[in-house]
Parts: sequence; C-alpha cells; structure tokens
Amino acid sequence: MTAISEVARSAATRAPRRLVNTSRPDTSNDSMKPDKVLLTAVGLRIPAELSFEDWEQAGRRLSGIVDSSTWCLGDWLVHGKLHYSDRYKKAVTAAGLQYQTLRNYAWVSHRFDLSRRRPNLTFQHHAEVASLQPPEQDLWLDRAERGMWTTKQLRMHLQAERVKNTGETGQLSAIPRIEVPAARLTRWYKAAEQAGMEFKKWVMDTLDGAAGATDAGPDHATTASPGSAPGVGQGRRRRVTPPSER
Repeated sequence: MTAISEVARSAATRAPRRLVNTSRPDTSNDSMKPDKVLLTAVGLRIPAELSFEDWEQAGRRLSGIVDSSTWCLGDWLVHGKLHYSDRYKKAVTAAGLQYQTLRNYAWVSHRFDLSRRRPNLTFQHHAEVASLQPPEQDLWLDRAERGMWTTKQLRMHLQAERVKNTGETGQLSAIPRIEVPAARLTRWYKAAEQAGMEFKKWVMDTLDGAAGATDAGPDHATTASPGSAPGVGQGRRRRVTPPSER
C-alpha cells in the first residue's frame, strides 16, 4: 500500500490491508497471511517475527499518513522499542518522525489493546482517558460514544467528575519553572513510563502522594536522601515547563 487514498479506504471499510511486503513468497491471500504488517481501522497487526528492515519500511510508509496514523505510529514504536531496543531511535529519525510525538502516541497505544479501541471515536478521545484504569476508560468511552461527544466535551465531563469527587474547583494554576538535573528528569520519565502513566499525571500523583504523607504526620512522611538515587544532582540541568506554557 503506497497511496494515502488506499489507507483511508482501508480504514473506512475496516478490512485489514497489507502494509509491508516481507521476504517470504506470496502463495495465498496476502491480507490473511500472518507474516505481514496489516493496517486496520484501529491499529497495526504486527507479526512477532518481523525483521528490522520490514519494520523500518512500515514506519516510512506510516509517516506519510496524516489522519489515522496516530494509532499505527504508536503501535509501530511500541513494537520497535520491544524488539529493536538498540536501533529503533535510528529508524524513527530515518523515517523523518519526531520521537517525543511518537512517544505520546505509543503511550496511548500501550494503554489500549486493539480489541478495546473504538473505531467510532478518535485517538484523542482515547488519549483523554488513557491515564484511567481500564474499567473507567471503558465507562467514559461508552458515554462518549453514546452521547456523540467531541473530545472537548469528553474533557469537560471528566473535569466535572473530578471536581465532584475531590471537591476541587477545577481552576488551573501555573507552577513556576524549576531546573532539575538532566539525569533526574530522565529517571522521572522512565518511572512514569514503567508505571504506564502520562508523565504529567505521574508527577501530579507523586506530589499528591507526598503531600498526603505530610498531612498524615511526621511518622508517615518520608524524605528521599539526595544521594539515594543514582544520577540525582548530577549532569546538565533541564528546564521543566509547566503544562500551561507548553
């Protein structure tokens, strides 16, 4: 598949289509062969035995798709990080893609298996609820689908629910910029990724947890030693920009 029109037509019919030719000879219906990368309406079906070259070729083709590429690019990066940990970033650059953008796509893709993705909702709908637990994700996606909510409407309903449950006003305030060592920031990103959480939410949850421990009294509060984690306090400092300034 080389034309964008073919991709759009495939997504519209929800019929799996071959995205990459592999080295095996064609002897039957390509769309049913397990050794092909298949493009579906909600993501990629990627065979575990896929070679690096074929995986990279899939990335090059996906980079030309505009609208429905988010799920596919997320799946592509998740697969690359899992199978080609020492080479996938080079392929990202070769495909002309932005790693940070792909990282966001991959985080949402990782949070939703293909079977749980809603073809009638956008990738952004799923991103809005990606930080929730799966039952809550399904609940809110069901509501969005039934109510035909836009992503903005879904976000407003989610904010109203948080205000209802926490008593918070929902008014946002910017935090001041702080500079932290690059090594520490890298460790934070890795911790958020391992927890399966968006970085911003991981930071907020971690700070809330620390505040809760302080509220519980000195017997429950814990303070990390400056030397307790490798890389803390070392290296070049990076500026952390609050969400309101991004």
